[in-house]
Amino acid sequence: MFFRQTFPGRKDSEFSKNSNFDESRRAGRADASDRSRGARRAHRAAGEIVLGCRGKVAVTGMGKSGLIGQKISATLASTGTPSYFLHPAEGVHGDLGMVTKDDVIVALSYSGETDEVVRILPVFARLGTPLIAITGTGNSTLWRAAQAVLNIHVKEEACPIQLAPTASSTAALAMGDALAMAVLEARGFQPEDFARFHPGGALGKKLIRVKELMVTGDDVPQVEEAASLDRVVREMSARRLGMTCVMGMDQELRGVITDGDLRRALEKTEDLPKLTAGDLMTIDPKTIDQDEMAAAAVQLMEAGAITSLAVTAGADKLLAGVLHLHHVLRAGVV
Repeated sequence: MFFRQTFPGRKDSEFSKNSNFDESRRAGRADASDRSRGARRAHRAAGEIVLGCRGKVAVTGMGKSGLIGQKISATLASTGTPSYFLHPAEGVHGDLGMVTKDDVIVALSYSGETDEVVRILPVFARLGTPLIAITGTGNSTLWRAAQAVLNIHVKEEACPIQLAPTASSTAALAMGDALAMAVLEARGFQPEDFARFHPGGALGKKLIRVKELMVTGDDVPQVEEAASLDRVVREMSARRLGMTCVMGMDQELRGVITDGDLRRALEKTEDLPKLTAGDLMTIDPKTIDQDEMAAAAVQLMEAGAITSLAVTAGADKLLAGVLHLHHVLRAGVV
């Protein structure tokens, strides 16, 4: 039985007949005509092989095909399919030891006869690793050895002397991307999954959740509703977040007190020692759930002209932490 990695966005990672490489065609339409034609020829069998992979997808190719292969491998890895690049020349000098029987091979060679690639094909056959060929030459050695072929044949290269790989290498790249996107769709891969693999990227930062940045536990400023003004000031000064949460007897969030609330109280009240947290707090303050995106918290802060938010958890909206604008800025969310 095939092992299939799934993601929350889709329960069934079977390669749907309805998709039939719809994702690859969508990717192909974004490219030039030769690439689009190559994407439409993608075989659903290749997608099934990748989805059934118990190990990793090893991509191999020589020269320009090798460079394209490295990019395809990187795309697979970043979209939920573990992958690595195997240099065919290094392979015959020991690197074939990286390949296991649970892996899947994707081999690139437009001619299908690249010596360094052809030399390692028997090793894959002995291991029993499924082979997907990305080639443009029918009945070539690579074509015949493969369990699935992604045909990237082009009528002519863009090179005026028809020697430099141009249209063919572009078709190979588009076909590899098409395969990766089709598998991504079949796995139910979501933006949150992408962010998990790209913590340093712009998208990854945009998808950081509030709970990853907020302060929790003893670092959360909080006082009881009956706390004195002196107690409120000390708590706010100690936690250095410019606010404190006001808690009821049942540990329910009753309100918040900000630096601004204190300043306004000083301006309006003469008998300051008698003030309690309950007198100073803003009732029904703006809050955000811990599972919301940090970017959404920034929008809420900007709309309310505030710099911090009480963070709640669950339907009962119990206090889970506090998020300050500085936490978001340090994480590079904005």
